[in-house]
Amino acid sequence: MTQHDRLLIIDFGSQVTQLIARRLRELKVYCEIHPFNKVDDAFLQAFAPKAVIFSGGPASVFAPEAPMPPMGVFDLGVPILGICYGQQVMMHCLGGHVERGHGTAEFGRAFVTQTDDRLSILDGWFTEGREQVWMSHGDHVSRIAPGFTVYGTSPNAPFAITADTSRHFYAVQFHPEVHHTPKGAKLYENFVRLAGFTGDWTMDAYREQAIAAIRAQVGDKKVICALSGGVDSSVTAILIHEAIGDQLTCVFVDHGLLRLGEAEQVVAMFRENYNLNLIHADESDLFLGKLDGVSDPETKRKIIGGLFIDVFQKYANGIEGAEFLAQGTLYPDVIESVSFSGGPSVTIKSHHNVGGLPEKMGLKLVEPLRELFKDEVRALGRELGLPASFIGRHPFPGPGLAIRCPGEITREKLEILRRADAVYIDQIRKHGLYDEIWQAFAAILPMKTVGVMGDGRTYDYALALRAVTSVDGMTADYYPFTHDFLGETATRIINEVQGINRVFYDCTSKPPGTIELE
Repeated sequence: MTQHDRLLIIDFGSQVTQLIARRLRELKVYCEIHPFNKVDDAFLQAFAPKAVIFSGGPASVFAPEAPMPPMGVFDLGVPILGICYGQQVMMHCLGGHVERGHGTAEFGRAFVTQTDDRLSILDGWFTEGREQVWMSHGDHVSRIAPGFTVYGTSPNAPFAITADTSRHFYAVQFHPEVHHTPKGAKLYENFVRLAGFTGDWTMDAYREQAIAAIRAQVGDKKVICALSGGVDSSVTAILIHEAIGDQLTCVFVDHGLLRLGEAEQVVAMFRENYNLNLIHADESDLFLGKLDGVSDPETKRKIIGGLFIDVFQKYANGIEGAEFLAQGTLYPDVIESVSFSGGPSVTIKSHHNVGGLPEKMGLKLVEPLRELFKDEVRALGRELGLPASFIGRHPFPGPGLAIRCPGEITREKLEILRRADAVYIDQIRKHGLYDEIWQAFAAILPMKTVGVMGDGRTYDYALALRAVTSVDGMTADYYPFTHDFLGETATRIINEVQGINRVFYDCTSKPPGTIELE
């Protein structure tokens, strides 16, 4: 099996550490994020990185129990790049000095000016004078470590860019990974090329590697997969099917909370196009019955999650000889399950479709996507031949329309919502906007309003429309539809969907975890 060159990102707690990994993956460089307290000399020897990046972080290097890298990392003989706190901890460990702000803190946009010296990782920078960067630091380096030279300064960071070129140690006070540092990607590209990476991390190579790994893990045993019809579970299923064929059985749990025609589309696609062993578990009456009269969003999620496990187990128990459960775990899930400080993480939303099933059923996990980001999963799906229209589908939550129907769920409200959402998405596709939007959906509000339609008065539901743009689903901003589009869409919905007499558009930005209504 091919062993890719690997880059290690040591995480010191920055909120944007994942963005470093994404920038590197875009350069076809394989990298992994590991918290500082999990990285020791033994780990370094086993991981054998070709280069190392120190992330930013919120701590001060002189605070009690400040996060520190193992000193052995500096003896590996590989290039190291320190980012923000990563620069400060590098200086601190190697004989420099860091001080508190005292008027030299920088948060937000700043401009770096080049010194007279030139640095290879800055090729392509300073072509038109100073460069915009994104700063986020209270402490600052007041004395650089022996062997380092200054290559860039900002008004509040006299050592904004430093390097010891003899040891290939580089350190910057700003964050190259964020979009607000326009040439940050070029800096990362220069760094990985200097380190000798050839860009061998491709989905073609990964496909072959993953198939070989699945066959080696599973052997002649059977695998069951919870297929939702979403991109992650679908790519998981197709990849495993390519590896082991009929040893895979997929269970599609239909909880009655899907979009218009969605269940039929999923069944047709995977049975007819891919000839998968697929069980269509239509348990909509069970789910909707248990949700009757429930309005609290977290209670709804827990009911759906618990029932999903029970239903899946019922059907999976009928598959004789199954020893493995396939799960579409992605790399962000892996990262987020390990707190960099070792502490518990905050639950934003409950309900992970197959959470708890491996232990409950005594199954071993097959997780062929656990090294991939979402955009890489889409690329792998294209490599596997999934249709472009399917690969580009907007995300759809596990609990389905339950969280787009605040308040009590009824069959009437679900039917109204399905039809209104279908009109909305049809409008977006008609205007050629679907691929510009990360996620768009309609939500039926828990209130009725008085309206006048023609010569009569109505008392019907109000509908909220949401459409957001996002790079990675971590944060999102609303999509700026024109007034003509919104007017045309609202008119179509009110005319074509009985039960809606008022339409609103949500023009708010979303922090992580709050893109969906509940």
